[in-house]
Parts: sequence; C-alpha cells; structure tokens
Amino acid sequence: MIVGHGIDLQEVSAIDKAYQRNPRLAQKVLTKQELAVFETYPYKRQISYLAGRWSGKEAFAKAMGTGIGQLTFQDIEILNDTKGRPVLTKSPFEGKSFISISHSGDYVQASVILEDGK
Repeated sequence: MIVGHGIDLQEVSAIDKAYQRNPRLAQKVLTKQELAVFETYPYKRQISYLAGRWSGKEAFAKAMGTGIGQLTFQDIEILNDTKGRPVLTKSPFEGKSFISISHSGDYVQASVILEDGK
C-alpha cells in the first residue's frame, strides 16, 4: 500500500547560482558516494546531477511528510543502478521506495513513492 508520495520541481539555473555562491553546497547535499560520482562529471553535468539529487531528496522528504527540515540531505542517498535508473540506496524509510528523476531544459522534476512493507 502506498504510504507517501512526494514531488519536487527545481530550476537547474537556481542550483547553479547557489553552487557558484557556495561550492560547498555539493558536500552539503551529496553523500560521499554521490559526491564521488559528481566529481567525475564536467561542470554542466555536475550541476544537472546536483539539481537532480536535490530534487529527489526534497521529493523523498515530502513523501515522508516531514519536509527536509526534519531530515538532512545526508540521510538520503540516490545512486544509479546498473541500467542507469536512480535508486534510493539510503533513507530512514523501512518500506519499499521508488524514485523517478526527469530533466527538461532548465528544470528537473523528481517523484518518490513510498510503500509499506506489507
């Protein structure tokens, strides 16, 4: 049974501006494993990746019903599986989780669905 659904939409250019003002933003938002992936990309792809992870983590927090204020970005990890699909690999939720991240132009959208373990 679905117990939570969260959606988030971000402007990639807003994340880019925030990152230019504070390059430590990546360390705040990304886990060590996500940061290792981030560092392999050229700048434009880094910003797209950062925006996608930001949006995915915000969507997860909304699905939990807490908002990001009661979680930290470090509580949530999103890595890609062998087919390139994003997967929530670390979170405080104990049931099943599903995530989709989509990029279009200057926007990135993420959707997270949480199911109980039953």
